[in-house]
Amino acid sequence: MFEVFSKNWMGQPGSKPDDSRSASLTATDRGEAMKRGLPKRGGVRLSVCGLRKSYQGNEVLKGIDFEVNPGEILVIMGPSGGGKSVLLKQLIGLEQPDQGEVLIDGQPVVAPDLTNRYRTAMVFQSSALLNSMTVAENVGLYLDAHHLKTPGEIAAIVARGLEQAGLRGIQNKMPDELSDGMRKRVAIARALVVEPHLILYDKPTSKLDPVSSVNVARDIVEFNDRIQATTLVVSHERDLAFGIAHRIALLAAGRIVAIGTPDEIKCHPDPQVQQFLNVSIFNHPSASARWQTQVTVTPSPRARSPA
Repeated sequence: MFEVFSKNWMGQPGSKPDDSRSASLTATDRGEAMKRGLPKRGGVRLSVCGLRKSYQGNEVLKGIDFEVNPGEILVIMGPSGGGKSVLLKQLIGLEQPDQGEVLIDGQPVVAPDLTNRYRTAMVFQSSALLNSMTVAENVGLYLDAHHLKTPGEIAAIVARGLEQAGLRGIQNKMPDELSDGMRKRVAIARALVVEPHLILYDKPTSKLDPVSSVNVARDIVEFNDRIQATTLVVSHERDLAFGIAHRIALLAAGRIVAIGTPDEIKCHPDPQVQQFLNVSIFNHPSASARWQTQVTVTPSPRARSPA
């Protein structure tokens, strides 16, 4: 699954991602810059316009429209069967919508040259680690497969990424030696070592215990602060959404029924929103304390205020 994703979104092995927005890089020195490590360049604008998708006559996505601002954390939540997983497949190019389009900085995600200018990463619900590889090999997989760094450089990048994720010294462990929470954090480290412009998380705290869930939530926020990648999270977890998001969208029955800041969503008058949130829970002072007291989102005017 990860290899399919890499080919669709990150170019063919051996290609060198560049960035036409970086005025300091010329066409001749982008390859060398990639070897040295491109500067952290922040996020992109993700636009979803009129997206529709049906399977055997059953319409799952019924005209989805939303934007994720550069550097923003947007959490899409909603009841099971609402279309969240199907939406992700359209966003990463695993499927093509029947109608509508997905744009990155105004360009279709299917544009042939898009992978040369933007890097996108995804953290799958299952973590999608390769059991035949060590942790270090999993984390450095993209850099090694695309020949972007020397083995020594990859080892240093992997060690630094794992340390930032609170996983120092586990490079030689195998995935089956790790807990569910550790596997998820390794998957996050693998996605972030490529310094993506856009990162997507599919139910990142699914099946995790409360402590591991908080650690993953903290990683999402800290990495967003560090590299300013545009971040989209799909989750059933209300506490996670209200603990990490700049904005939240509620997807139900194939439609976005509400989108706004956490406070705006809590107070949203739509009965579907109130039914899903069960607002009386959030009115209880200790309801989401495990997130709110341990995970803090730095307010971002750029992210909160659409351009």
